[in-house]
Amino acid sequence: MRLTVVGCSGSGPGPASPASCYLVEHDGFRVLLDLGNGAFGTLQSLADPATIDALYLSHLHADHCLDVAPFIVWHRYSGRSRGRPVPLYAPPGADRRLAAAYYGDGAPLEDVFDFAVLTGEPFDLGPFAVRTARTAHPVECYAVRLTAGGRSLVYTGDTGASVAVVELARGADVLLAEAAHPDVPDLPEGLHLTGREAGEHAAAADVDRLMLTHVPAWVDPAAQLAAARAVFPAAELVAPGATYEI
Repeated sequence: MRLTVVGCSGSGPGPASPASCYLVEHDGFRVLLDLGNGAFGTLQSLADPATIDALYLSHLHADHCLDVAPFIVWHRYSGRSRGRPVPLYAPPGADRRLAAAYYGDGAPLEDVFDFAVLTGEPFDLGPFAVRTARTAHPVECYAVRLTAGGRSLVYTGDTGASVAVVELARGADVLLAEAAHPDVPDLPEGLHLTGREAGEHAAAADVDRLMLTHVPAWVDPAAQLAAARAVFPAAELVAPGATYEI
């Protein structure tokens, strides 16, 4: 399994990275986990959009889904798409949310996407066995576990402290975890993880490797990493454009 970081900036694009977007590949099958603001441009430097076999949207906040709009334009007008709808897995209402973002009038997108609603039930996606878990976030959001070839990757999407995410990640090879909140007093609950909390989740889940992502441009990434390593030494920060073997 291979992970390529298309974008890892939290809450919106940053000066060095688009918002959240991760390309996961196994046996020639390619799935995008989220497609946040600015990510589609960078994606084209890393992979031909025609080779994307499926999209998975953890939730429908702009920094995780808004570059679906340029994907639609490319699919319809580039003359390079495969000419068939791309499976898109997302929480309920994605068809309306994405149509409104693209058109403003809610026109259908079924020529571009084959929409599948996330329900929390496991499913198969190409070579991947997929499990999901509802996270602690103000809108419906699902962390995802992809397993193939005896390896597993868990991506948190956005979440506050969550027992469900720990259980989903238990024993995983990699936990790709958001770490958007600095460790300061009076943080809102059920929104994001601090670096320390991401480390605590990795330790509780007994994962092999913690990869921190979704750090906003105004938060010190080195401080997030140091806080995570204080409780889980096998932590690292992802880098935009980097590829990791899992």
